[in-house]
Amino acid sequence: MSQFIGSVALIVRDYDEAKAWYRDVLGFNAVEDTDLGGGKRWVVMAPPGSNETRLLLAKAVGAEQEAAIGNQAGGRVFLFLRTDDFWRDYHRMTVAGVTFCEEPRVEAYGTVVVFQDLYGTRWDLLQLNS
Repeated sequence: MSQFIGSVALIVRDYDEAKAWYRDVLGFNAVEDTDLGGGKRWVVMAPPGSNETRLLLAKAVGAEQEAAIGNQAGGRVFLFLRTDDFWRDYHRMTVAGVTFCEEPRVEAYGTVVVFQDLYGTRWDLLQLNS
């Protein structure tokens, strides 16, 4: 038996601004952008080299969903971007204007830093020790 999480939905304010930020700032690839009609789209992004897990950008509908933009995990880190070269990605993200919530730190499990996306969603950039 084999299973994996194929997509994680992330509530965003606007498809195009979110797609541009993930593409231009984080370097994600646009895997799919399909118009579903009625203003709804299926927008899927993936980090470079990712073969399985995708990020589905889901435009908020209504006040309840709009209130969750940037706070889907109640202020905690929501997503973990694993990398094979922490410092390469950290420096690239710094130049691209990513907002970091702290200085990078070395922990027993690896090197990590918390950053925010364009809406304030908290992420970890993480390189695990071997």
